[in-house]
Amino acid sequence: MDYFLTETQVMIRDIVRKIAEERLAPIAAELDETERFPREIIDLLAQADLAGVLIPEEYGGLGGGVVENCLVVEELSRVESGTAISFAATWLGATPILLVGNEEQKRKYLPQLAAGRLLAAFALTEADAGSDAGNIRTTAALDGDHYVLNGTKQWITSGGEADIYTVIALTDRRKGPRGASAFIVEKGTPGFGFGKKEKKMGIRSSTTRELIFDNVKVPKENLLGREGQGFIIALKTLDRARPGVGAQAVGIAQGALEASLRYARERVQFGQPISSFQAIQHMLADMATQIEASRALVYSVARFIDAGAREFSKEAAMAKLFASDVAMRVTTDAVQIFGGNGYMREYPVEKMMRDAKITQIYEGTNQIQRNEIAAQLIKEAASRKKK
Repeated sequence: MDYFLTETQVMIRDIVRKIAEERLAPIAAELDETERFPREIIDLLAQADLAGVLIPEEYGGLGGGVVENCLVVEELSRVESGTAISFAATWLGATPILLVGNEEQKRKYLPQLAAGRLLAAFALTEADAGSDAGNIRTTAALDGDHYVLNGTKQWITSGGEADIYTVIALTDRRKGPRGASAFIVEKGTPGFGFGKKEKKMGIRSSTTRELIFDNVKVPKENLLGREGQGFIIALKTLDRARPGVGAQAVGIAQGALEASLRYARERVQFGQPISSFQAIQHMLADMATQIEASRALVYSVARFIDAGAREFSKEAAMAKLFASDVAMRVTTDAVQIFGGNGYMREYPVEKMMRDAKITQIYEGTNQIQRNEIAAQLIKEAASRKKK
């Protein structure tokens, strides 16, 4: 379908597609096998001025929005999803700075992020604070002109690779989530360390590590917004990121469909290509229809956010929920179309199936997304009734 992209958006999509097909595709299997961070591809994207796709022009970026981010993530995910999330992690880490950072913080970090000289990461999740994000335990105690951070963060994308981290920590334990604040923590700060590199089912080229804070002194000027705003900042960040997860899911599913079409035309059984069998044709038709519906929803929500919508938690959750469920169905069907070959690692679809699963889990499990959608629906219905 034609989504009436602007000339700039088409250019962004085409540049990323070229990089993905010519430079990323040849090393995709190796990245998965060796679990190597795709630094050379991240650098290529930066050289193409895409590291700053979401950063305002005044700070050296392209001044794009959620739509542009989704285009980049979808095209990368179509070829190698771990690289896509390695790229997107910097945007996730930079979003709190974009949302509430003061001018000094923006001038210090955004130009370097836009140029690709720095990578960022976002640190909210802990061992006992996954879906229950309000249950964080990492603390930040004010001591003179510094905050002292103690605790750990778990499953942090680009942990150890990123140069700066936006960290959510408690400045007032008595207030629970309302006592959380957000901080910029630089790699190399004394006491700030990393756990082992996690061995994951999918998106293996994306590095995932634990963050460890042992009396880490963070300057007061690295506080984002005000004390007590941390949890709100985290939720607003995730709302803006969820369409990106939807785009990742769309890209994975699109790659699986394209691989299935090629295979179905080449694979001969009973004297004819399996693409001539109606059972296969129906699977391909369903896959394509579901992908297009997902893409339409993701793009629509992204445009809704970029247009200045004040409230979009429900819609962002819908985009992430629907597209990720579709990605799981499509990749499962792709493995089925490949048959025994689909289960073998020399073919691409088993990797796509492994990669698809995480889109149903991170940045809020799909069960949590359903909770969010239902809560908003009930709230809206109650509001209408009062009127």
